[in-house]
Amino acid sequence: RSLANHLADVGHEVIVVCPDQERSATGHGLTLHHPIRAEKVESVFHSGVEAWACSGTPADCVKLALFGLLETQPDIVLSGVNHGPNLGTDILYSGTVSAAMEGMIEGIPSIALSLGSYCGREFQGAVRFAERLVKQLETQSLPQTMLLNVNIPAVAEKDIMGVMITRQGIRRYVDTFEKRVDPRGKTYYWLAGEVLEDAEDPQQAVINDDLPTDVQALRQNYITMTPLQYNLTHTTGLKELQIWHDQNSTD
Repeated sequence: RSLANHLADVGHEVIVVCPDQERSATGHGLTLHHPIRAEKVESVFHSGVEAWACSGTPADCVKLALFGLLETQPDIVLSGVNHGPNLGTDILYSGTVSAAMEGMIEGIPSIALSLGSYCGREFQGAVRFAERLVKQLETQSLPQTMLLNVNIPAVAEKDIMGVMITRQGIRRYVDTFEKRVDPRGKTYYWLAGEVLEDAEDPQQAVINDDLPTDVQALRQNYITMTPLQYNLTHTTGLKELQIWHDQNSTD
C-alpha cells in the first residue's frame, strides 16, 4: 500500500493486483486445480489506484494482471514492498521474488522489493528508493533476462548507509516440525526453526570476491540490489560435468 500510494502521489499510473491473504513462502507456485477469483478493492489505496484482491499466489497475480485484467501491458512490474527480507537462498521460496520473476519472463522490467524486518514500519526509505529506480528505468531499462531483488533496511531513511550491488548469499535454517494434536484428536505438524548466520559459497566467493553478499550488506544498513535470472544452469559446473561424463561414458 505504501509503495502504490507513493507512486500514485508522484504521478504514476498504478494498478495493484495482490493476494487477498498472506502468501509467504509460496515460491513460484501457480493455481491450476481450482478457480482464481479477483475482486475490486475500494478505499484501501490512493483514489487514483485501481486495485484487485486475488485468491491466488503472487505469481498468479502477475499472470492474471497481464492476461486477464489489464488492457495494455504495463511498463514495469514492482513486487512488494514485502514485510521481511528476501535474502540468499530465501529467494527460492519467495513469492515476492517469484512475482517479479513472472514479470521478467514476460519481458517486462521487474523489481522485487523487501523490507529487512517482519515487524518494522519504516517504509519511507523503501518507497523513495523504488521511485528513484522507476525514474531511472524510464531512460535506462534492465536487460530482459534480469530482475532486481532489492532489500531495504528497516531503519529511518537518514540511517540508511547507501546502496550496494550485491551477490546472492546463503541463509541456512535449523528446521524443526512441532508435532501437535488438534481438538478432534488429529495429529498435525507446524514448521518452525530459526535462521543461522549466512554461509559462504566457496565457488561464488572466488568468482565475486570484490562483492559483498546481500545478507552482509543489509546487516550493515545498506540497500542491496542483486541481479537475478530464471536460468538456473550451473555454468561453472558445465565443463566439470562434461569431463566427468567423458571419463565415464562407454560406447
